[in-house]
Amino acid sequence: MGRYLLRRLGNYAILVFIAASATYFLASFTLHPDINYLSKNPRPPLHSIYTILHGYNLDPHTPVCLRYWRWLTGIVLHGDFGRTYDGASVNTELGRRVLVSTELLFVATVLGAVGGVAVGAWNALRQYRPSDRVSTILSYVLLATPVVVIAVGLRTLDTAGDGPLVQYIGMYDPKVHGTLPVVLNNLEHLVLPTLTLLLAQIPFFSRYQRSTMLDVLGSDFLRTARAKGLRRRQAVLRHGLRTAVIPVMPLVVYNVVLLFTGATFTEEIYGWHGMGEWLVDSITSNDVNAVAAVAIFTAGIVLIAGLLSDLVYAALDPRVRT
Repeated sequence: MGRYLLRRLGNYAILVFIAASATYFLASFTLHPDINYLSKNPRPPLHSIYTILHGYNLDPHTPVCLRYWRWLTGIVLHGDFGRTYDGASVNTELGRRVLVSTELLFVATVLGAVGGVAVGAWNALRQYRPSDRVSTILSYVLLATPVVVIAVGLRTLDTAGDGPLVQYIGMYDPKVHGTLPVVLNNLEHLVLPTLTLLLAQIPFFSRYQRSTMLDVLGSDFLRTARAKGLRRRQAVLRHGLRTAVIPVMPLVVYNVVLLFTGATFTEEIYGWHGMGEWLVDSITSNDVNAVAAVAIFTAGIVLIAGLLSDLVYAALDPRVRT
């Protein structure tokens, strides 16, 4: 198993390198950082513009292969992802954005995955009953509703009265001071973004879990467990759910990590300056180094998700371990 994981890690490192390099070249050919300076009024002298961009390794007059080599050696030798078009450290911004996205997504992804699996399994056990039919209708309605509509709808409901029931703009109110008040205020600001992500994730996971659970409920091994004297609940929990959740786990793991750069609407609407917002802002501002850094981060967490998926498979299915 250890040799298998090491081999997978080696393959993943190669894939990250390919994905990052392809993104850098694509961004370098399509994005033009000098526009940010040329569009200013009054416009700085051209010599000054391209001297500044050359210092940030963003000068379009420098051959792209040379810029790529400088960028790559900076990452490999110093762990430096370079500078944004306005001179800020990409490393600093990346670290800050990752922390913001982690805080925003951690509770929502855990509750969304657990809740979706639980709801799907429960509906499978109560197939065609009123609760299953109602859950099915609600799930398809939520799946057909864009996340931006859910977020705006929750904001509208929150402000329907004389004032907002809970605060939601940003991570916390800057007027609040003190450790405990800031923590409580931060939790208040998490309520609506978390609820938005939950309403998007739980129906998604529950549909898959319901289907896999229905396949397991009619299986021979579950009937054998019942024949050996286990009660239905014991047989389902010990054997049925563990087997039914295996096909859903890769979906859960990949969806969780991809939310780091996929929760763009949620971050924009609720004022959380995370990775999704940064990706969009970097593309609109023609920031090559920032886009490349986001690509490396995304490729890395996707491949980490693949490794976690393999580990979860091995933990749930003994056949994989052998």
